[in-house]
Amino acid sequence: MKSIITLPTTSEALAFDGEPSDAELDAIELELPLIEAERDLLDVEIALLDRQVSELDAQRLRRHRRRVLAARRDLTNRTAARSGGAA
Repeated sequence: MKSIITLPTTSEALAFDGEPSDAELDAIELELPLIEAERDLLDVEIALLDRQVSELDAQRLRRHRRRVLAARRDLTNRTAARSGGAA
C-alpha cells in the first residue's frame, strides 16, 4: 500500500507556523474597508431573502452596493498609487 501523505521538501516549508506573515497582514489591513463593505452588503441581502422588498429596503440595498463600489474604487486607487502606476 502506498502512502498518500506528502512531506515538504524544503526547509522553508518546514518553518511555516500557520500564522499570516507581516505582508499578508498589511494586505488584509489595506483591503479591510472593502471587506467590511461587502460584509454589510451581504447582511442586507440576507435580511431581504424572506420578505418583500419595500422602498426603504431598496434604498438600503442601493446604498450598500454604492459603498462596495466606492471601497473597490478606493482600493484600486491606493494600490495603483503604491505601485506608481495609473488606475
